[in-house]
Amino acid sequence: MSFVVVVVDASVLIEHLSIGPLEVLRKMFGDVPLFVPPLVVAEVLSGANDPFERVLMGELLEEAPVIKTPLAHWFDLGNFRRDLRQKHGLNVSLPDAHVAQCALELNATLLARDGIFQRIAEHYPLRLA
Repeated sequence: MSFVVVVVDASVLIEHLSIGPLEVLRKMFGDVPLFVPPLVVAEVLSGANDPFERVLMGELLEEAPVIKTPLAHWFDLGNFRRDLRQKHGLNVSLPDAHVAQCALELNATLLARDGIFQRIAEHYPLRLA
């Protein structure tokens, strides 16, 4: 039996938070565990301009299981991002590299809309939904 995990990027989370709570995503994936990288929380909240919207998104994100990232993750992330640039010519933002690194570390499927993840998947075993 294989264990399936899904990591959710800000592009998808923002789209679904505008529709309703995380329950929408949970209904889409059933019993599949959904996880949110820590920088995605910051990305979502930084895009909320209205104070009421920030409070609402904060409340919704409190339900989200955030991936725990020890110091070793951040070292690996720095190396990963450097390798993407130096070995593969990909200039990937820190948040996008973080999201990809989280999915790779969890051996999870990544749910994202950004095209950069497809480019990363050409060089690393990143599974995309």
